[in-house]
Amino acid sequence: MNDASIKGIAAALKLSIGTVDRALHGRQGINEQTRSRILEKARELRYRPNYAARSLKLNRSLRVGVFLPKEFGLFFDAIRDGIQSAAAASSLVGIEPVFYRYPRLGEGDIELLEAHREERFDACIVAPGNPEPMEPMLRSLIEEGTPVFCVATDAPESGRMAAVTVDAYSSGAMAAELMARILPGAAATNEATVAVMTGELSTLDHAEKIRGFRDGIRRWAAGVSLLPVAECFEQPERAYDLACRLLEGARRPDAIYVNTAHSAPVLRACEEHGLAGRVLLITTDLFPEMVPYLESGAVVATLHQRPLTQGKVVVEQLIRYLTEGKVERVETRLAPHLVMRSNLKLFIGAEWPNAEDDGPNGD
Repeated sequence: MNDASIKGIAAALKLSIGTVDRALHGRQGINEQTRSRILEKARELRYRPNYAARSLKLNRSLRVGVFLPKEFGLFFDAIRDGIQSAAAASSLVGIEPVFYRYPRLGEGDIELLEAHREERFDACIVAPGNPEPMEPMLRSLIEEGTPVFCVATDAPESGRMAAVTVDAYSSGAMAAELMARILPGAAATNEATVAVMTGELSTLDHAEKIRGFRDGIRRWAAGVSLLPVAECFEQPERAYDLACRLLEGARRPDAIYVNTAHSAPVLRACEEHGLAGRVLLITTDLFPEMVPYLESGAVVATLHQRPLTQGKVVVEQLIRYLTEGKVERVETRLAPHLVMRSNLKLFIGAEWPNAEDDGPNGD
């Protein structure tokens, strides 16, 4: 009988319920060989702890470790705000987010997770910058009984419960179609040159945006010449230097698509070179520094990734898993919002602190 419970695991292995309970919850007083047998049987039976019952039994909220980068602050702060908001609104089970910050995507995340793994969180939320080296750590956490949820970007081979991101492919394709409609003769001639600036190609979100952008250019502007992708590795100084090189190069681009939140250094480089409004710019996300560029037309449009909603939705998925043992969708891809001068006020409101992060509809 496939009895995926502590009692069922104990009966299958002819062990006491107390021994199985200690193994599944990472407590001391059990040898490693027995612990391994119990964890293997739990995986075989697809055992899932009853987190809601545990919360009531322990008379405490469930602690969720949230591991997100400091950079880019405005984007990931909005995700943190969404997580905090959804946790505070939960009536099904108490959720206590515990926030940790590492320098930037792909830098310091594995070390921070390792430093806090003994805290035995009831769940973890992570943003995998470079999924391949991070996946063994995530698999290890999951095997120890800590469900993992991804936000902003994904590590699909890690065994995570669910991932909440913007639809990165569509975001890139939208940027390509918009460029194709604006660049004069782009679909029919070889005169237009386009550059793409990204964070790091190993980040799934960035790679998917580039894939969507390239497919879109091939479809709608086959005559456009694409320069090699410029990686800024989420470093503002590097983004500025790369933008300057592009603008000073023999093949100065007619258009630049910036597919990360680090567009401010690129905007500054264009302004300093007297090219603001002359080089077609499509950026990613929305923050106060960008508003004047959108208002002046120096930035034609920005693809808003809706970080506040991403934070809310990942907690909603996590709560559903903790209470029902399932998620609504393993992969939730939010539609990006296209922000232009004509609809800018709908997103920022009269004053930035009072703005709705995700625009007029909120979802």
